[in-house]
Amino acid sequence: MKRSTLLILSIAGVYGTILHAAAWSVNNFLMTGPKAYLTYSSSVAAGAHSGMEECKFQFGWERWNCPESALQLSTHNRLRSATRETSFVHAISSAGVMYTLTRNCSMGDFESCGCDDSRNGRVGGRGWVWGGCSDNVEFGERISKLFVDALETGHDTRALINLHNNEVGRLAVKTTMKRTCKCHGVSGSCSIQTCWLQLAEFREIGNYLKIKYDQAHKLEMDKRRMRAGNSADSRGATAEAFHHVHATELVFLEDSPDYCTRNASLGHHGTEGRECLQTGKNLSQWEKRSCRRLCTECGLRVEERRTEVVASCNCKFHWCCTVRCEQCRQLVAKHFCARRDAATAPNHIRRRNKGHKR
Repeated sequence: MKRSTLLILSIAGVYGTILHAAAWSVNNFLMTGPKAYLTYSSSVAAGAHSGMEECKFQFGWERWNCPESALQLSTHNRLRSATRETSFVHAISSAGVMYTLTRNCSMGDFESCGCDDSRNGRVGGRGWVWGGCSDNVEFGERISKLFVDALETGHDTRALINLHNNEVGRLAVKTTMKRTCKCHGVSGSCSIQTCWLQLAEFREIGNYLKIKYDQAHKLEMDKRRMRAGNSADSRGATAEAFHHVHATELVFLEDSPDYCTRNASLGHHGTEGRECLQTGKNLSQWEKRSCRRLCTECGLRVEERRTEVVASCNCKFHWCCTVRCEQCRQLVAKHFCARRDAATAPNHIRRRNKGHKR
């Protein structure tokens, strides 16, 4: 086996072990891979974790709420579906890995890289020049590709979709970067500025990709030509489907299943038992509609449960220098989706989550 192939398999092993998504182990990498890449494995794991945490936040009040089973970033023997939801999982996870690697690089956590100063000294625009410490996204992109894309060993349409969505996530990190500047001049006149590029907050990347999710493009494949397997006819059908897809556009192949109903084989928990919000301050549109979407439209009823919550209260500052609080107990009303009684259940329940609706 060629060393380059072994390297890719070993890198995939590290990532797969961390995420429980592949069969290789860390020991395989320790025995066969170059020691340099071990430096990045913890950052890859942290990045994938942050990606899934952001996924949970973005879908917290929707029928599909990014369960743990969603993080299986390979079509090899496992995640064969290519829905709108899996496209987001690939993008946000890939973005999380690239983001963490880039951030750690700029912070000096790796001996092999640091700030991107390739443009320093050049005129960037009227009244400003490149300088300072730009986040090294090129490094983050390069290493994240080695880890994330190496998991995709297939050659079919689903594999190509996964690789495309991985790249959408990496492009999101670049697209959302911010220019930060520092003024120079006599008495703060700011006659010239030194500017550099910084990563945006990861929440902004999550928001950006959520919009891409809502606008995701379904690939219409010629099934007759696709049945040809790996033949030139099949590859031609795939190439035609991707021809009009923009590099920043998430793509999927299959309509989303019914996320109202539990499906253990697919890892969908359904919405029974989910919490929803009926009252509260500064609720988002998704939070305001959560009881209707999660409960009512899924044929469930909204059940109120009163829960005792213990929280700090009556806090006082004492000289010097502590804050002392009392522990107060209060009953809080929470709302959950529960099954309807057989006698009150309607004869026909209208489901509204077909297609891409969650």
